[in-house]
Amino acid sequence: MNKSALYKNARDVYASYGVNTDLAIKKLAAVQISLHCWQGDDVAGTEVSNGALSGGIMATGNYPGRARNGDELRADADFALKLAPGKHRMNIHAKYAETNGRPVGRNELKLEHFGRWIDWAKRKGLALDFNPTFFSHPKAASGFTLSSADEGIRNFWIEHALLSRKIAAGMGKTLKKTAINNLWIPDGYKDEPADRKSPRERLKKSLDRIYALKLPKHDMIDAVEGKLFGLGSESYVTGSYDFYLSYAAKNGLLPTLDMGHFHQTESVADKISALLVNLDSVLIHISRGVRWDSDHVAVLNDELVSLAREIVRGGYTERVYLALDYFDASINRVAAWVIGLRAARKALLYALLEPRATLKAYEADGNLTARLALSEESKTLPAGQVWDEFCRRNNVPEGIDWLKEVEAYEKSVLSKR
Repeated sequence: MNKSALYKNARDVYASYGVNTDLAIKKLAAVQISLHCWQGDDVAGTEVSNGALSGGIMATGNYPGRARNGDELRADADFALKLAPGKHRMNIHAKYAETNGRPVGRNELKLEHFGRWIDWAKRKGLALDFNPTFFSHPKAASGFTLSSADEGIRNFWIEHALLSRKIAAGMGKTLKKTAINNLWIPDGYKDEPADRKSPRERLKKSLDRIYALKLPKHDMIDAVEGKLFGLGSESYVTGSYDFYLSYAAKNGLLPTLDMGHFHQTESVADKISALLVNLDSVLIHISRGVRWDSDHVAVLNDELVSLAREIVRGGYTERVYLALDYFDASINRVAAWVIGLRAARKALLYALLEPRATLKAYEADGNLTARLALSEESKTLPAGQVWDEFCRRNNVPEGIDWLKEVEAYEKSVLSKR
């Protein structure tokens, strides 16, 4: 059976369950996923005065071929994007400023220091997302930034956060594509603190100063990201999920849900509808924690599929912003990007191919037996054939064929670094 016949068969099978595969493919193509630049160079960044990673950030492994500068990083990302079907964005951190060899403080950054990223994104038709960088810096050595007891430290990071918001807005305005500016800080204690309240009060005051500046929302949208714990902050994190959720709700910001930032027994998927009943939008960082927030490469596992199903079931594809967030230096970094991008989009396709209308009808009628039976049966429907068709329509390799291209790229480019 040829490939077109395989897809036709899959289309007919799904049609018998009331699912339109062509419509699913069309909807899938419209969803944007933001690719994170820091996977390509192990979060090294391009700052002139770059130092060792800190703030609980750790990339493990020593696979050869790490990008050594912005040009190599963009070339690698460009190659990865060619192997992943669908619409994409690019997500960059402030520590990826390019200043022509001149040291520039993080509280002195300007839009021009990201001009090469903007020019590249313009050529590729991509939107850019942005993140202030509160780690890997002497002024973060104490483990505290925006919640530091040192006013001078706090003011430095407030200045950095304000400039980052302006830079993100400038990116959005220049590219005419709204940028998401996501704030995460590593602040916290390794052991049980005597005072949980004061750092959070200081953090609130810092955030109030940062977000007092109003910027056009069609240029930039602000998001804040909480965390359960981190390396060096195992017992107490100032910016917890509860802190940022309440702050975001009160101040009209997006809460960011990183899939690795919660207890392993928590379901990030369950939080989607709980939040979007009351909030306009959320940002999801797609990651994979293994026993802790280890930022493993995203794969098509139950957690990712459940997340995608909640997004699709709720009709939230235009209200949930999706971005990858992991860094693995133990495997080919370009392949890690491709695997994560394809896994995230496959999860969305699985969700779009679910016989939702029938499942909801069974549930509404109280026929929970039929709901469970159909849910189980749908797991073995030929989603793979629909995915291959989606790849063909987007002119990217289907199946594992993309790996051959990565291997050739490694031989001709990465191995020579």
